[in-house]
Order: sequence, then C-alpha cells, then structure tokens
Amino acid sequence: MLIGYARTSTLDQDAGFEAQIRDLTVQGCEKLFQEQVSSVAPRKQLEAALEFARQGDTLVVTKLDRLARSVVHLGKIIETLEAKGVALRILNLGVDTSTPTGKLMLNVLGGVAQFEREMMLERQREGIAKAKAEGAYKGRKPTVRARSEEIKALAEQGMSMGAIAAKLGIGKGSVHRVLNPKALAGP
Repeated sequence: MLIGYARTSTLDQDAGFEAQIRDLTVQGCEKLFQEQVSSVAPRKQLEAALEFARQGDTLVVTKLDRLARSVVHLGKIIETLEAKGVALRILNLGVDTSTPTGKLMLNVLGGVAQFEREMMLERQREGIAKAKAEGAYKGRKPTVRARSEEIKALAEQGMSMGAIAAKLGIGKGSVHRVLNPKALAGP
C-alpha cells in the first residue's frame, strides 16, 4: 500500500498543502496523513502514518523537508520504517528506498540538506552579530514591559490576572511578572 504524508508549517500555506495532497493522490496513495504544524512541534499525523505502515508498504512524501527536520530525525524515521519493512519514496528527488541506490541517495541528500540548513543558520547568526555591532539590531521589542502601566492600572481596578491577559492579548504569566516581579526573581 502507498501511504501519503503531507505537511506544511502554517495554516497560511494552503496552496502548498493542497499541491502535496494532489500529488500524493495522483501517485496512488490509498491512505493520506496530513497536518499543518511546524517541523519541530509534535507531529501526531506523522506518528500515526509510521504506526499505520505495514511490511511491504511505502511511505510517500512530496519533499524531504516535509518529512524530516534534520539528518538525525530522518535517520530515526528510516530506522522505524526499515524495522517494519516499509520503504520511503520522496517524489521531487526521485528517491525510493526500496532499492540500494535509493537508500544511498537518501543518505547523501539528507546530509546535504542538513549542511545547507546549518550554513543558513550560520549566515543568519553572522548577520545578526553584524547588525548588533552597527547598532541596527535591537531584538524583539519588550511588548509586556511597554504595557506594564496599563497592566497595573487594570489590576488596580480589580481586574483578575486572567482577565487582564485576555483583554490585552498577552499571557497570564506576563501579567504575573509585571504585578509580582519579586515572586519570580527567586530566593
């Protein structure tokens, strides 16, 4: 059986999500697992697909980055699939691990993908360091500190922490930090 897995990181990526589902259906996937969640978040549908797969099945994804977030993660997925006798097919790469060449290509491509990601993160860190040195990078604005007077005023009116948080669209913990800074400072 061909088992399809489709994933996008956000709900805003509807076109990409629909394209994955279309491509997996065209390939003949009889069962589709799909989710819109970050690659680093728990992925219940991926877990369900891995659990569902049986010996002789093939898990199909449109792209490698839809499946794994790193070479280590990919290795764990492949280990799980191999233990069950399940192959992996990645459409845009033409890779199918049911063949020795497909297994080799997947390992090489996984290493290249991880290298590319690490290089991107390194360039990002360098860019941030350069911007900080030039005084152009200040980081994220401290949103709650900027609203601390508003939080205190609402608390003085008798509003609960939960109600303040809901009204201002911030977390209850943030409200607590503003109203009880010593409680969170520790002993």
